[in-house]
Amino acid sequence: MTFTLASYNIQYGTGRDGIYDLARAIDAVCAADIVALQEVERNWKRSGMSDQPAEIAAMLPGHFWVYGAPFDVDAGVRDAQGHVVNRRRQFGMMVLSRWPILSSKLHPLPKADAGPAYNLATGVLETVIAAPGGPFRLYNVHLGHLGAGERLEQITWLRRILRAAPEQGGAWTGRDDDAAHWESDGSPPPMPEAAILLGDFNAEPESAEHIALIGHGNGEAPLYDAWAVPGAGSGDGVTFRADPKQGADTDMRIDYCFLSADLANGLRRVWVDGAAAGSDHQPLWVELDPEGAA
Repeated sequence: MTFTLASYNIQYGTGRDGIYDLARAIDAVCAADIVALQEVERNWKRSGMSDQPAEIAAMLPGHFWVYGAPFDVDAGVRDAQGHVVNRRRQFGMMVLSRWPILSSKLHPLPKADAGPAYNLATGVLETVIAAPGGPFRLYNVHLGHLGAGERLEQITWLRRILRAAPEQGGAWTGRDDDAAHWESDGSPPPMPEAAILLGDFNAEPESAEHIALIGHGNGEAPLYDAWAVPGAGSGDGVTFRADPKQGADTDMRIDYCFLSADLANGLRRVWVDGAAAGSDHQPLWVELDPEGAA
């Protein structure tokens, strides 16, 4: 069965025109079977102190969802009676799927202290999707913007996460004597070898980060850049247009889908929605037929 995945850094619902419109951003990817969103937030003044994960979930009622926030700081206040209104200011990733998300885990990535240069915590949201053709791991990735050195360290951690997950197994393994108490009467959730990485990697093709990610020839299990698979992508693949205000002097391809070898042959098509206006990024789409993979 063929299905679609979409990755979109939504810039917390603010488009290139500076207008905040969360619905506009989500409308651009609402038809996808699996959606990986970056820069989704809670309790920020710029987005009206809204709970964006809840709002997005309401916009896509046919999807299961999880949210993970590597950036999480206090946004609590006291009301007139002195009672604490506990709130967290969060910034992270969200995965939505038409099929159950069997498990999820948030992995914070290394962050450098760059002194006066602004830098915030980023991470990887690991999920296991019960997709047609069999479950696979989906990693929603947001690497740092600070520089190549930080990103290369983050990729080292990401590679460790990819290697370790199948060895560690699912959210639980084995069987407790009191299985009913732990609600583990059934089989443990899987942690399959097959993996897909979607997200904002803040690095261009053929960069040191890109080479480290694909891992061909360096002893790592190879990953395949979907855009580079022959016959899959067309055009320039630009996902971030030139914006001198953000230090981007040229159009760039910095949003990717990487596939493990057992899924790469099931890739049917990859494209960029160049018309979407809900963010400073463009959505990346992938059409996949896992059952057709060799």
